[in-house]
Amino acid sequence: MYKRFLRPILFLMPPETVHRLIVALVRWLSAIPLLSGMLRRMYSWSHPSLGREVFGLHFPNPVGMAAGFDKNASFYKAFRMFGFGFVEIGTVTPRPQPGNAKPRSFRLPADKALINRMGFNNLGADEAVKRLMTRPAGLIIGGNIGKNTHTPNDKAADDYAYCFERLYDYVDYFVVNVSCPNITDLGELQDEDKLRHILETLVLLRAGKKVRKPVLLKISPDLNWKQVDESLHIIRETGLDGVVATNTTLIRDNLKTPVSRIKEIGNGGLSGVPLTDRSTEIIRYIRQKAGPDLPIIGVGGIMSVRDAMEKLEAGADLLQVYTGFIYEGPGFVKRILRAIAGQSTK
Repeated sequence: MYKRFLRPILFLMPPETVHRLIVALVRWLSAIPLLSGMLRRMYSWSHPSLGREVFGLHFPNPVGMAAGFDKNASFYKAFRMFGFGFVEIGTVTPRPQPGNAKPRSFRLPADKALINRMGFNNLGADEAVKRLMTRPAGLIIGGNIGKNTHTPNDKAADDYAYCFERLYDYVDYFVVNVSCPNITDLGELQDEDKLRHILETLVLLRAGKKVRKPVLLKISPDLNWKQVDESLHIIRETGLDGVVATNTTLIRDNLKTPVSRIKEIGNGGLSGVPLTDRSTEIIRYIRQKAGPDLPIIGVGGIMSVRDAMEKLEAGADLLQVYTGFIYEGPGFVKRILRAIAGQSTK
């Protein structure tokens, strides 16, 4: 029903407009107990085999909502109805910022893809904390943190530290985002020395806390193998707890969308089907290089149940979806969970 009737109507509107409409609708539905209960029964799926123990946390199931969908921790409670085992909020920056100029989100229906250059638009860490104070029990929340656009890279560690300190008591794990392609010069923070400084700053702050919370690094799919090796070396060296693979890509190879349209859209991170194979390739490489003990959250181009299963087979411990949820609709997570449960009970 979603793909045949609702999606064609929604795709007539700009992506950000649709996002606001869907969020408003889901919030309204979740506030009505009878409707929210009905939606939960329709779209949730539970099975004992779906539980996962990863970096010291218990996940009711391995499929989460990727960062970028709920930037401000404003509707994570409502979206529990769709079966997510965890939600990653953000990217959160210390100070509020509007992000890049609109339009900044574009669909590529021929490729089942999106291009976005949102630019870490969010209301800031303090506002996210206010909204996380009423988080429900039983839902794992990750905090994806970044720097403000106008913060120079030599001061970036201060921004990450601020978000880390403010969110520490309100999220279950952290993801350090230095790989988003939509922030000017952010990619330079993937340089070995700069990245080590940021991660060592956070690990040092964590050492002073009573409760140890996992810290993961989100990497770009556009890294070469030497750069991936360097990232893994830093993860081991600094004592990080895992890796999120991968962010969106700047590569535009082999798209079905006309070149003229791609040029018209301009810069931005590409997600969806064109990212599927590269993300899985990186997950497989990391698992082979790092061995069985490094937790991996697999994200990027999960557009079908098969894509999800391939990422698990490649070595991912947990999965995150975003673009696939937009294209496949509210039943997508349930389909993935049923397939995982079916595979686990064979």
